[in-house]
Amino acid sequence: MFEVFENYLRGWVEISDKELNIIRAASTEKNLRKWQSILHDGEVWKINCFIASGCFRLYRFGKDGTDHTLRFGVENWWISDQESYNNGTPSLNNIEALAASSVIIWTKENWNELLASIPSLRLFYEKLLARSYETSQHRIYALISGSAEEKYLEFQKTYPSVFNKVPLHMVASYLGISRETLSRIRKEFTKKK
Repeated sequence: MFEVFENYLRGWVEISDKELNIIRAASTEKNLRKWQSILHDGEVWKINCFIASGCFRLYRFGKDGTDHTLRFGVENWWISDQESYNNGTPSLNNIEALAASSVIIWTKENWNELLASIPSLRLFYEKLLARSYETSQHRIYALISGSAEEKYLEFQKTYPSVFNKVPLHMVASYLGISRETLSRIRKEFTKKK
């Protein structure tokens, strides 16, 4: 499983085999069942979690009990509650596996030690955080300015392997539209094809 992460990391930065062995030694591999949670609201997120295979969603409950999907995570992506991680505060979010999944995790303490001792990993992490911030800005803009159809097309572009793997209500939740609206849009696009 670590080979998946190794290939991913080498796509971002140059890193030696020795450095990779240090990163591997600090990691833990974990397999999760479908619907298994790795974070419940109220817990503090204290790990970095790379998805080697499978699919996850990060979500939270609204005041009315409705769940709102904030993001999905698929192979070669990271899943995290960055606010809880950064501040050491109880999470408002939940993270669950939407399929049988495999992850590689590092504790916050181990990750910080790796960042301090491996400059190429620090460079990678800085690039990753910058890209994450840019993606978040793009998503916010799309949510406040895009039509339901535009949101749907953007979702298909961003998550091509997710759409048929997750329940429709989760996709609708992520897009900020009703399930009925999503069904109507899907029908319209199916007719066009």
